[in-house]
Amino acid sequence: MTEQQEIVSETVTEKNKAKLVVLCAGGTGGHFFPAKALSEDLISRGFQVKFFGDTRGRKYKDQLSEEISYHEIASAAMKAGIIGKLRGVFMLLLGMVQSFIHYIAHRPAVVVGFGGYPSFPSVMMAQILFIPTIIHEQNAVVGRANRQLSRGAKKIALSLPDIDGLSEKAKQRAIVTGNPVRQDIADLYTQPYTPSDEDGEFNLYVFAGSQGARSFSQIVPEAIVALPDELKARLNITQQALEEDMMKVIDIYDKAKIKAEIKPFFSDVKEILSKTHLVIARGGASTVAEITTAGRPAIFVPYPHHKDHQQKMNALSIADHHGGWVLEEGTEFTAENLERRLEMLMNDPEKLFKTAEAARDCATPDAARKLGSLVTSVAKGWKPKNVVQKTSNSSETGTENSDGGEG
Repeated sequence: MTEQQEIVSETVTEKNKAKLVVLCAGGTGGHFFPAKALSEDLISRGFQVKFFGDTRGRKYKDQLSEEISYHEIASAAMKAGIIGKLRGVFMLLLGMVQSFIHYIAHRPAVVVGFGGYPSFPSVMMAQILFIPTIIHEQNAVVGRANRQLSRGAKKIALSLPDIDGLSEKAKQRAIVTGNPVRQDIADLYTQPYTPSDEDGEFNLYVFAGSQGARSFSQIVPEAIVALPDELKARLNITQQALEEDMMKVIDIYDKAKIKAEIKPFFSDVKEILSKTHLVIARGGASTVAEITTAGRPAIFVPYPHHKDHQQKMNALSIADHHGGWVLEEGTEFTAENLERRLEMLMNDPEKLFKTAEAARDCATPDAARKLGSLVTSVAKGWKPKNVVQKTSNSSETGTENSDGGEG
């Protein structure tokens, strides 16, 4: 049995019931929803769970199970300028003090961080106090916070097998679990993709994550209006738009007599994805995980301003396996290019079906369970079999267990 198989095979025990796990995630959906999915798995195993987040997480905390308490921990990004940097340092130190107080009052068995600066103070303080930590990296490129925290992490959970930004030493503690998605989305994994008939309704889902995207509100309607009339008549569009762009987008579709629903936020994502024939989306880690789990073909337009091009790498990991297409904003993502791509795909249901199946092959629908099993194993003090332990009645020298982190 391999190391990863041992972890995945961990089962619930009565011992879990006395153990506390702290989950640390920032206030964006990309960090929150994987943590929420893990929390549900851990609760089912009998663990107590606390959620540490920033002030932005208030808008999500009502979605947590009643058994989970939400605690706001101070944090801030290191902004430009002396004042910005000093404020960032102060907030991170304050967050570490707040975490220290929580840990002293209720020492957790494991602390799990989901990346981003809001997770940094709580995970760092856990490592200082020698509390076992796990970090989960959703992206194909390790973020700055996780890169720093990886040195002291007991285990590093990855969404993708090929990842940039980890040292060779850290990679020895890395295990691919996938990126947990909400259970209602995970349920779509077994729902087959049904292509649209060549003259039937074609459902297009357009969204850009919790932050929205002005470029989508400009380029997508322009491309759709340029489609041949027979294709426009088939379209049924569900599109997320920033509130300040909504009326403009609605007006464009109304004038072109295109059926569309435009909102700044959609809560019924499962229902939408279950009927979708094609998605146009950013390349955030959670977005990619949900689309592939649902098995839907997608045109990815990665956010272009990340220094390490995280979203581009996420999207390319799917496109390289023929599960979607990538159009880079600023160069390839134009109304003309998009119109050509939409016309080709709407006329080729066979292509969409094959792409949907390839996307599904990239998914890890049981990622929450795998990550939950990893947390369970660390909470139980699991160590790899290849570590030779020193014993009082053995002359073997043994090897040092490097699981605790890099030196």
